[in-house]
Amino acid sequence: MPAKPTSLPRYLREIQAEVEHVAREMGLDFFPVIFEILTYEEMNMVAAYGGFPTRYPHWRWGMEYRRLAKSYSYGLHKIYEMVINNNPCYAYLLEGNSTLEHKLVMAHVLAHCDFFKHNAWFAPTNRKMMDEMANHATQVQRAMDRYGVETVEQFLDHCLSLENLIDPAFPFAPRPVRPSEPPEVPQAEELPRLPAKHYMDSFINPREYLEQQRRSRAERQAPARKFPAEPQRDVLLFLLEHAPLERWQQNILSLVRDEAYYFHPQGQTKIMNEGWATYWHSELMTKRLCKASEIVDYADHASMVTATSGGRLNPYKLGLELFRDIEERWNAGRFGKEWEECQRMEDRRCWDRQLGLGREKIFQVRASHNDLTFLDEFLTLDFCVEHDLFSFGYNARNKRWEIVSREFADVKAALLQQLTNGGQPIIHVADGNFENRGELLLVHRHEGLDLDPAWSAETLAALARIWSRPANIITERDGKSVRLRHDGNELKTFDA
Repeated sequence: MPAKPTSLPRYLREIQAEVEHVAREMGLDFFPVIFEILTYEEMNMVAAYGGFPTRYPHWRWGMEYRRLAKSYSYGLHKIYEMVINNNPCYAYLLEGNSTLEHKLVMAHVLAHCDFFKHNAWFAPTNRKMMDEMANHATQVQRAMDRYGVETVEQFLDHCLSLENLIDPAFPFAPRPVRPSEPPEVPQAEELPRLPAKHYMDSFINPREYLEQQRRSRAERQAPARKFPAEPQRDVLLFLLEHAPLERWQQNILSLVRDEAYYFHPQGQTKIMNEGWATYWHSELMTKRLCKASEIVDYADHASMVTATSGGRLNPYKLGLELFRDIEERWNAGRFGKEWEECQRMEDRRCWDRQLGLGREKIFQVRASHNDLTFLDEFLTLDFCVEHDLFSFGYNARNKRWEIVSREFADVKAALLQQLTNGGQPIIHVADGNFENRGELLLVHRHEGLDLDPAWSAETLAALARIWSRPANIITERDGKSVRLRHDGNELKTFDA
């Protein structure tokens, strides 16, 4: 599928053609890419919209734009590129960049597009999201025109505060078939009838009266059914199916949910995606695209991408080094049973079976893993020692952040916990009719991650307003099980 013509000047179109040709020769396979060149103000506007040129009207886009604009003016950041998971992919270049920087950004973008196309976690995403975002904007604007800006924006605020309450496995699991209606309750005895002569029975005990008696008995005798039958991870779907919402409210909640599922794989693969793009722009630039006069400038720009400071995790650096480590290990054959059982350090240090399987392996990894499985399978003790990885935490006694451990098991556990569910609490809907009062009950699966008191209060308030009844959640505080209840106006805490 050929890419649509772009507004790029001729020299940039020639660079794009060269970079795409080299990238394909080296094994990358990507959607067609449409590049647009933007000023720094336009780049900040698009970045505030999450990379899309059009989004639904909401105050948070303006807030994000002001944050980005201030950060840029103070020299704290500079956005060199953005790329959208779409078919064709849309990417943006910053006006005023040098030819070398444009070439570097294009190489980086093409690797991102290859990742979007082939990684399994992106497979269920909407590849026409550029059009879908414009449709969402139209729907919200029409609702605002009809019901008022304040009313719609307030409801949208409630929905956005719940946008992370989705099920990451939902796009890969078929929807369960809804159970059929329960069979009628068998009549153990004859329905009670008012005494009457047989010729008057149809008047004294009419059919409507008998049907009402039958329904009343069925309600009394039928066992109470809990809904949902099993805990449901997709809270937004549960609200769509069961909350008392008007049609326009259902549309807005549905589009918020659709966008949450679209963006979720990007959070699941941040380390891999940026590492893959950094690996490939390094390969393309150093081996094929850089002129001799550009090498020093390229090295200067590349060093800024992989720089680390303040003990912070740099996803570009970690992903890049892990992909390089995997390639080196599979080229040398440092994997499998024989390698794992080798205990002699001299043999391990000189181990090289010259298998040459590294490039093939990283393409396989790129296709099937997300950040959690990527680090779980390929983060090794040798890698942690070589790159001086450590875990850190806040020391309340000394009132400062300190290194907690350099032990491999502790470092890996800390990384995996940080990546599990994006570092956010795991929440399920447990009951839509809690204590037979029509209240909503959620359960926090506590795995070492506490609920933030302020955030949990606001989230429960939003749930209560959407559900139109009080919302509850069972969680842990200081090792004790507690229940938080919000009626839309006030939060109360009970022992669970």
